[in-house]
Amino acid sequence: MGEVIKVGMADLKTCCPPNTVTTLGLGSCVGVAIRDTSNKVGGLAHVMLPDSTAIKNSQTNIAKFADTGIVELVRQMEELGAVRRRMVAKIAGGAMMFSMQSKSAAMQVGERNAQAVKEKLKELGIPILSEDTGLNYGRTVIFDPETGDFVIKTAGKGEKVI
Repeated sequence: MGEVIKVGMADLKTCCPPNTVTTLGLGSCVGVAIRDTSNKVGGLAHVMLPDSTAIKNSQTNIAKFADTGIVELVRQMEELGAVRRRMVAKIAGGAMMFSMQSKSAAMQVGERNAQAVKEKLKELGIPILSEDTGLNYGRTVIFDPETGDFVIKTAGKGEKVI
């Protein structure tokens, strides 16, 4: 059993087996797990917001945004020997945590995060194998790059593996 590497909010980490990566409290945020299916290099990004270009001083934490965080995660994985054409992804989160009647964009950040993650992965040519996104509850995830298992834990809803 390896080390469980913690990924904070607006953070990203890479790892190699037998280590795993985990992040807590994905509400409207999206956890993006990527692995190279051949050499098993993996990583996890905890994306908070969809688009860095909409925020001033957004380059102070590129992991915070879908458009820059995923690119950085892929770059770091490539430094460890991963090859983009062998990468696959799984995603979780993007919930609507507050029941609001308003359909304003500010209140739909979870949906916007999930969409931005999907668009960036498509742009990079990284297929999404499975996802657990949307709805109205938070998630904690653990990603094992050896097996590709993405364990999703939810309060009151149990645990599942995608």
